[in-house]
Amino acid sequence: MDRITGLLPFVKTAELGSFVAAGRALGLSASAVGKSVTRLEQQVGVRLFQRTTRSLSLTDEGRQFHERCRRILEDFEDAQAALTHSTEIPRGRLRITLPIASYQLFRAAFLDFMSCYPEIEMDIDFSDQMVDLINEGMDIAIRGGELPDSLLMRRSLPPVQLLVCASPTYLERHGAPQVPHDLADHAGVRFRYFQNGKLQDWPLRRKAGEVELRTRTTLICNNMNMVHGALVNGFGVGVIPDFLAREALADGSLRCILLDHLAPPNPMSMVWPSSRQLSRKIRVFVDFISARLAQEMSAVTVSIAESVERSTADTTSAIDGSVS
Repeated sequence: MDRITGLLPFVKTAELGSFVAAGRALGLSASAVGKSVTRLEQQVGVRLFQRTTRSLSLTDEGRQFHERCRRILEDFEDAQAALTHSTEIPRGRLRITLPIASYQLFRAAFLDFMSCYPEIEMDIDFSDQMVDLINEGMDIAIRGGELPDSLLMRRSLPPVQLLVCASPTYLERHGAPQVPHDLADHAGVRFRYFQNGKLQDWPLRRKAGEVELRTRTTLICNNMNMVHGALVNGFGVGVIPDFLAREALADGSLRCILLDHLAPPNPMSMVWPSSRQLSRKIRVFVDFISARLAQEMSAVTVSIAESVERSTADTTSAIDGSVS
């Protein structure tokens, strides 16, 4: 315990920039804080601060050590809080932000969570705009793709597979692409990213230096549900996430194409601000949604497999019928 508490003066000094300010925060004299930091430097064998008569700044070693110490103290206090509040009922407002299209994936899980934890007030923001959790006062964000290194805590979720789809009526009229370059002969229904205005790329494996695939475009929009509707109604070939395609694949109103050429699935994560006392409402939400989403995505995978099997059977029957 002494070694843990001995890190506090160092961390506070690094955060507040002076022994005086750190002492005021900890209820100690500036001299006591300075002596504690000096003892710590002697223990680790490196200088943690550059000291002058007018300023105090971390050394390179001090910056690295500060980050590790800060995490150690946060984990320790989080563990204490978990024990102290383990019997408390989770309550309070929980603010969450996630992409608009993910409504279909999280809807049932959110409703079940609300039933299990009625004392938690859900405040959900469906938005494709990247939100700064701390400045916007959000508790949790659900984000897709690779995330940059940050001080945010994260929990990995099952990845999302982007699928190339079209309706059976469209494929009957225009034929099904067999290789990626066949898309050049088809009408494209394209999604435009809200953040940068770029068109979503086709999620297909390409060799280095290979040019981007181009199609004749019939629709461009920044709403994935609109893309889904256009595909179901036979306006072309487009890309939608597997969870959004699930029901249409199950009832046969969409078919997957180019499955053998798809790029790997996109990672998805839950992130939340690092906190010294992770609230129980965040803890139960993260655990609940992680477990529930694993079930949901397993069901999505089954639906896609059944759709592919059914489509293959239909194609085989059609070929047999034409031969006979």
